[in-house]
Amino acid sequence: MGELVGRLRTAYGAGARHAIVVTLALVLAGWVALRLSGEATAGRMLLWFVGAVIAHDLVLFPVYAAADRALGAIVRPRTDGRVALLNHLRVPALASALLFVIFFPGILQLGQTTYLAATGQDQRPYLARWLLLTAALFLLSAASYALRRLASRRPGDHRGESPKRSERA
Repeated sequence: MGELVGRLRTAYGAGARHAIVVTLALVLAGWVALRLSGEATAGRMLLWFVGAVIAHDLVLFPVYAAADRALGAIVRPRTDGRVALLNHLRVPALASALLFVIFFPGILQLGQTTYLAATGQDQRPYLARWLLLTAALFLLSAASYALRRLASRRPGDHRGESPKRSERA
């Protein structure tokens, strides 16, 4: 059995669990494609999906990869076991960017007349709410970072320190 798993890993490049999950994902995608094949707007949905993939892979990914690399160059990751700042900046930035991508028509007030006609409401609060939520995410992350730093400096917690002479002997 171990030899079979080893040959699968060598031939496939990953373990059996990965192969099963990928197979299930492909089966699910095939089922969705079959369900949508009779849909009148299936061509438009496919075009939108292909456009989204191209926009992400050719535009968005290089932008946020470059931003993350620049952030990583400014804020060096810690290797001494202490609390790192980098992920406390990445997480709220990613959450804020994701919220912007989801709600950008409202934040940028695109389609005001259609939105007003459909809901009877104005789009003006979107920008202020997104900015407040972004500030709250960064404040929560800063508080989490401060608490983790304080907890790592407690007396009796000697992470990252070398043992004293009396403890070595």
